[in-house]
Amino acid sequence: MTRLETVFVPNRGEVALRIVRACRDLGLRSVVGHSAEDADSLPVRLADDSFCLGPAQATHSYLNIPAVLYGCAKTGADSVHPGYGFLSEDPLLARACADAGVVFVGPSAEQLALLGDKIATRQAFADTGIPVLPGSAGPLRGVDDALDQAARIGYPVVLKAAAGGGGTGVHPVAGPDELIGAFPRMTRNADRLFTDGRLFLERYVPSARHIEVQLLADQHGDIVHLGDRCCSVQRRHQKLLEEAPAPGLPGRLRTELHRAAVRGAEAIGLTSVATFEFLVTGPEEFFFIEANPRLQVEHPVTEAITGIDLVEWMLRVAAGERLAFDQDGVVIRGHAFEARINAEDPEKGWLPSTGRITDLVLPGGVGVRVDTHAHPGYRVPPFYDSLLAKVIVRGDDRPESLRRLGRALAEFDCVGVSTNTGVQQRVLAHPAFQAGDYGLDLVETITAAVVR
Repeated sequence: MTRLETVFVPNRGEVALRIVRACRDLGLRSVVGHSAEDADSLPVRLADDSFCLGPAQATHSYLNIPAVLYGCAKTGADSVHPGYGFLSEDPLLARACADAGVVFVGPSAEQLALLGDKIATRQAFADTGIPVLPGSAGPLRGVDDALDQAARIGYPVVLKAAAGGGGTGVHPVAGPDELIGAFPRMTRNADRLFTDGRLFLERYVPSARHIEVQLLADQHGDIVHLGDRCCSVQRRHQKLLEEAPAPGLPGRLRTELHRAAVRGAEAIGLTSVATFEFLVTGPEEFFFIEANPRLQVEHPVTEAITGIDLVEWMLRVAAGERLAFDQDGVVIRGHAFEARINAEDPEKGWLPSTGRITDLVLPGGVGVRVDTHAHPGYRVPPFYDSLLAKVIVRGDDRPESLRRLGRALAEFDCVGVSTNTGVQQRVLAHPAFQAGDYGLDLVETITAAVVR
């Protein structure tokens, strides 16, 4: 077993703070690798040590692998927890850590490489009998191939980047003319964003439900699922609000989803955490769409209903520990929601809102948790993701949890920058959401009226 002592965290915001706190709970020393812009941030203040990775631009700081390894050497860090975003799914970082004798807290470089290739992952999972969305069998060879494949699949389709993820590199297409225009543009964007211009097609099902299964695995072959989450409240393929467990799933379908996810994890020999994402298109039909081999933004809802600290177990698994529980030891209790509070203005076309927070009131009370790096006096920078806070609530059942989330959102008050709390409240009040019977098209319906 490898003993971890100092964990380097090349990340920012609430997730960096989340990891710092988990390290402290385990008696580990934490070092936050930060940009010059974030030098006075809350994660930096609360960590045991810090290291400046470079200037504000992420390409020169949070995405700078040599700087991360240099930071480990300078601060005596023996491990790296990448959090989510930035380098969290980059096999080059995992390999660089291994070459430097530094433990990478997450799946192996080989697993990251496989799951980072959406085309290869589709094929690997299809080979194990897991249903995948109808789509192109491999990378598209050009516009003509794309048109032929789309005609076979049937419009609408979605054009995806093979190396995309987190909602980026995704473009729904309604017909041939739109596909002809989108293909070269998507190819250029994919090459620029991911240095991989390969594209593929899948059937587009806008009314489907987005359901994901959380997995946790150790280095000894033990794999468990920690239940499911519904992540169908999305805007332009970006999640806004999640809940666990997913409401309204027939028992048999839920069991089949869990089994499919575990089977996929076993097929790749997963270690650490991953989330397998599915589209549910009917009471007995689901399709695998992608796997994310990292900590998810929405992991707290799973923690709330299982009592299992995912960040803690990522660190324990990286140190070689066996899971302290088997599948029967994972018990789902209650219901949880997470609302992502973003610094943006829905009434101005969702423009990012930057500037100094002059006052901030966070909700509290029984069953309420807020993960945030923001505080009065904090300046929201223009360089990064707009996520400001996550409001997480738990109740004994969905109705209680819904009421608790409504109260928490009403209490949340941020002065100085605009937030999306109004849209979150509109989602919460919508009859389809109240009933737990909603799909991926819910937010566009609600926000169209807001933007107008």
